[in-house]
Amino acid sequence: MSTEPTDYAIRLDIDYPEKLDRVTSFFRWLWAIPILIVFSALSATSYSTMTVVSESGDVVSVVGKTGGGIVAGLALATGLMVLFRQRYPRWWFDFAKELTRFTTRIGAYLTLLTDEYPSTVEEQTVHLDIDYPDAEEDLNRWMPLVKWFLAIPHYIVVVVLVIGAMFAIFFAWFAILFTGRYPRSLFDYVVGVTRWALRVEAYVVLLITDEYPPFSLR
Repeated sequence: MSTEPTDYAIRLDIDYPEKLDRVTSFFRWLWAIPILIVFSALSATSYSTMTVVSESGDVVSVVGKTGGGIVAGLALATGLMVLFRQRYPRWWFDFAKELTRFTTRIGAYLTLLTDEYPSTVEEQTVHLDIDYPDAEEDLNRWMPLVKWFLAIPHYIVVVVLVIGAMFAIFFAWFAILFTGRYPRSLFDYVVGVTRWALRVEAYVVLLITDEYPPFSLR
């Protein structure tokens, strides 16, 4: 808890826009459909169909999940690697980092924090830095087993903050339509909530640090 947010293993900063486009802001969810399709294809859960024949001879098809999606799979694989080998493969980290950056750009676009259409490559106005951990020195091999439990207070706080952020985005949407500007206080709050959620993700899902996330929007 003594860790300053600016020193945490994941850090987010988003450039404040002086002017936002009213038309694209009004139709934001419509404009975002193509990139959401790309993200859905990238992170979708896979399904399989199994054919079962009953005693009466009836054929029944059962559809079931074969995976929990790429994020869940990566988190599970990383946790097992840290637990049993105390390693964090660099290429796993690089993929997780770029995927997190991509999803954060999409989130910033959907929450009206930027007019720039989310890039799959470029940083744009969303600056997200993630530190690569030394698994042997920085990570306790047993922590992945309990982090999900230790973070329960954060889950509760994040839910409350996200509800507040939804209202902030709603009011900001109206402000943008009339003035073309995102009220700075609302902008800082939404960015702060995103920071908070990302620190929890870094602790519980990405598993890049054992330092408990600070309770701060900074």
